[in-house]
Amino acid sequence: MVRVQAVTAAGIVAGYVADVVVGDPRHGHPVALFGTAAGAVERRMWADSRLRGAAYAGACVGAATAAGALLQRATRRRPLARFVSTAAATWTVLGGTGLAREGEAMTRHLAAGDLPAARTRLGHLCGRDATGLDETGLARAATESIAENTSDAVVAPLVWGGLAGIPGLLGYRALNTLDAMVGHRNARYERFGWAAARGDDIANLVPSRLSALAAAAVGGRPRQALRAWRRDAHRHPSPNAGPVEAAFAGALGVRLGGTNVYGGAVEDRGTLGDGPPPRVSDLDRAVRLSRAVGLVSLGVAAMAAVRPRRGKVSPRGSSST
Repeated sequence: MVRVQAVTAAGIVAGYVADVVVGDPRHGHPVALFGTAAGAVERRMWADSRLRGAAYAGACVGAATAAGALLQRATRRRPLARFVSTAAATWTVLGGTGLAREGEAMTRHLAAGDLPAARTRLGHLCGRDATGLDETGLARAATESIAENTSDAVVAPLVWGGLAGIPGLLGYRALNTLDAMVGHRNARYERFGWAAARGDDIANLVPSRLSALAAAAVGGRPRQALRAWRRDAHRHPSPNAGPVEAAFAGALGVRLGGTNVYGGAVEDRGTLGDGPPPRVSDLDRAVRLSRAVGLVSLGVAAMAAVRPRRGKVSPRGSSST
C-alpha cells in the first residue's frame, strides 16, 4: 500500500517539476483538446435549463474522471507505469509556469511603458475589459489574476491529485475548464452553466483557503495577510477568489479590488488590503509569491498522497486501489 502511494506522490512531484521546466506545450495541449470536445458536446446539448446543464457537466467531468480511474486501476500493480501516468497527468493539468510567464510578460510591458501591449496581454490572464486601464489598473488586474489563478491552476489540481490521484487530477481540471467555458452569468449560460459554476465553487473551497494560508505563511507579512483575509474576503463576489486575493493583498502590502468591467458590465468587487495600488514591482513580487505558494501546495499534495488509506491490502503489499 505504501509503495503505490509513494509512487503516486513521486509522480505528482515529477509532474510539477515538468511544468516548471517545460511549461505548457504551444500546440495540442490536452486541456485545449478537452475544451474543443466539450464545446462540441455543448452545441448538441445546450438548452436554457439547469437540468440540461447539469447533465452536460456530469457527462464531461464524468468522462474525464472515469478515464483517470481506468488508468489508475490499470497501473495499480505497475509502479513505473503509475509513476509515468501520474507525472503526465499532473503536468497536463498544472498551469503554474504558464501563469508565471504571463505575469513576467506583463511586467516587461509595463516596465517599458508599452500600455497597448500590456492591455492585449491581459487577455491571456483574465476576461477583464482592458481598454481604459492605465498602468496602475493593469498592474492591479494582473496581480488579482495571478492570485486567483494560483489557486485554480496550481493549488487545486495538486490538492485533488494528492487526495484522489489521477481521477482527481483529470476530473478537477475538466470541471475547472467547464467553469471557464460556460460558468458565466449571461443570457446563454445563466442556467445552463449553473452546475459547472457551482461544482467548481465546491471543488475549490478547500484549495482556495489553503492558497490563502500558504500566501500568509510565505509572503513575508503573515499578520497583514491573515487580517486582510479575515476582514476583506467577503467583499469579493467569489467565495474562493476572495480569500486568495485578500491574502495576496495583505502579503504584498497592496490594495486590490475595486471596479472592474467585464463585457460591458461594471462590477464592484470591494477593497482588499490596506496598502497602495500595486505597481510594476509588486506584480513581479506577486509572481514570486505564486511560485512559493505552489511549492507549499506541492508538499501538501505529496503528504496527502502517502496518507494511510482504509481498504484491502493485497498479499504483495500493494493497495487494491
